[in-house]
Amino acid sequence: MSRTITRSLIAGLAVLAASSTFAAAYDGIDRRQNMQERRIQQGVRDGSITRNEYVRLEQEQARIRDMERRAKADGRVDRYESWQIGRAQQEASRHIYQEKHDREGRNSGWGWRRWW
Repeated sequence: MSRTITRSLIAGLAVLAASSTFAAAYDGIDRRQNMQERRIQQGVRDGSITRNEYVRLEQEQARIRDMERRAKADGRVDRYESWQIGRAQQEASRHIYQEKHDREGRNSGWGWRRWW
């Protein structure tokens, strides 16, 4: 009887460890997604991201959220899906950086400067 309890305890711990690994993958994806959203909003607030840049960056974030939703649809994110999402997030992060540092800002267009 003692062996049966021990075996079921070990099996339960193995299931718990596997589920926590998947939960950690979800948390990492979500944490990075939230951080990128904050970076975009901060760029909008300080004027380093224009309206058009904001729209493009948000569309890219929506595509990543859709990738994440499709990956989680079967209840788990496998290694390849996680890699794809990570790669897309890395590329999106690079785009956010480029848009924030491209010297185009809310006040950099012809709309507010005099040309004479």
